[in-house]
Amino acid sequence: MAPLLDVSDEVRAEIGEEETQRLLAGENAPGTYDCTSCRTPGDTGQERTSTVLFVGDETAVLAFAHAACIPSQVVPVSEEQLQGAVRSISGDEQPAVPAFQTPLPAPAAAPAAVPSPAAGATPAPAPRQAVLGITCGLIIVEEALRPALVIEPTGPVARVGATGGGDDFLPLLIEQGFMPQLDLEAPPSPLAGWSVLLAMGKLHAVLQPPVGSAPATAWWQAHQPLQVSDGWRAAVSRTNAVYVYAGPAGSIGRQPREDLMRDALAKACARGQLVAATMPLAGT
Repeated sequence: MAPLLDVSDEVRAEIGEEETQRLLAGENAPGTYDCTSCRTPGDTGQERTSTVLFVGDETAVLAFAHAACIPSQVVPVSEEQLQGAVRSISGDEQPAVPAFQTPLPAPAAAPAAVPSPAAGATPAPAPRQAVLGITCGLIIVEEALRPALVIEPTGPVARVGATGGGDDFLPLLIEQGFMPQLDLEAPPSPLAGWSVLLAMGKLHAVLQPPVGSAPATAWWQAHQPLQVSDGWRAAVSRTNAVYVYAGPAGSIGRQPREDLMRDALAKACARGQLVAATMPLAGT
């Protein structure tokens, strides 16, 4: 009996018609698998199954997922992330830090420029590059648990070329479509073109809209994919949407528990220091 496989046009184009027909005939398709989205068992002979192709710079990996979890699609990832996913599948990778404990850093916008010192003066030390800390966890909104990401830079973020000492992090995000979050009990507004990339059950990146015909690029990207909790993954599978909150340096802090994180978000919201957006899940 042929497997119940869904192969999207984009996956078909990447793997070729010959390999597609082999899959649909059951020659190269697994009977059972672990869903690359929810990580629970699946059976290609009993339920609709999506083919998900992870494509790196030099490597591609074909994975399988419940069609009820995600559709068949191509997911672009970095070669390093793809190799890390392969290692995690083979059991060679150590578990990642749980959600809401250690934020992962990533490059942020350039810091404010420092004027050149006067002749004979001691040069001022170069400013440290701000990085984005990110934590993931669950937040109660409208009496339901919602998957959330909380983003806060380690220092002030200035516009490229700025010479002042201000912090433009929130204005820059608002210009990108994030909205001020005035009520933590309300869901953030959707942000078109942005998405959260979850691959092989791990958080990889926050993607921003592509420019022209170019693929989507990472606004934030994990140095190492972050293992999310089973509860977070279960929550996002129900809605396929993630609430992304962001505040300037020092507005939220690194909180060890989800209830403390929500309290910190509520205080930042009351001070007008919080922007947010709802983003769809990209990949798995």
